[in-house]
Amino acid sequence: MRQHPNAREAMMRKIIRAFIFVPLVIVVVMFAVANRQVVTLSFDPFDSTQPAYALKLPLFILIFALIGIGVVFGGMSVWFGQHRWRARARKAESEVRAQRNELAERKWPPDDRRALPPAPEPPAPLVFPPAA
Repeated sequence: MRQHPNAREAMMRKIIRAFIFVPLVIVVVMFAVANRQVVTLSFDPFDSTQPAYALKLPLFILIFALIGIGVVFGGMSVWFGQHRWRARARKAESEVRAQRNELAERKWPPDDRRALPPAPEPPAPLVFPPAA
């Protein structure tokens, strides 16, 4: 049974994802195991010995949280930076939609359709003589 080309592409994507994500997960787990020590995150710049606001948590959680915050802020900055292009795309889509509607509303005279020449006949298929 032959697979559809899109099914093959989907299978290849799954395999490529597995080859990328499995080693990535292994590295992340190794990083988390290697950085289990508890650190104190202090929010008090004036007293480092007895901070008023402090949080104790494993180092890997702090690093993952900071990476996550960076990804969110980076994504937001890119999203806001692309606002101009999204607005242009929306405007172009609405213009195309308006022109399609205008074209669909046009009434073509029925006489013009009858004046068109008939479609040409397809050529006869080639027939080869039998092999001797």
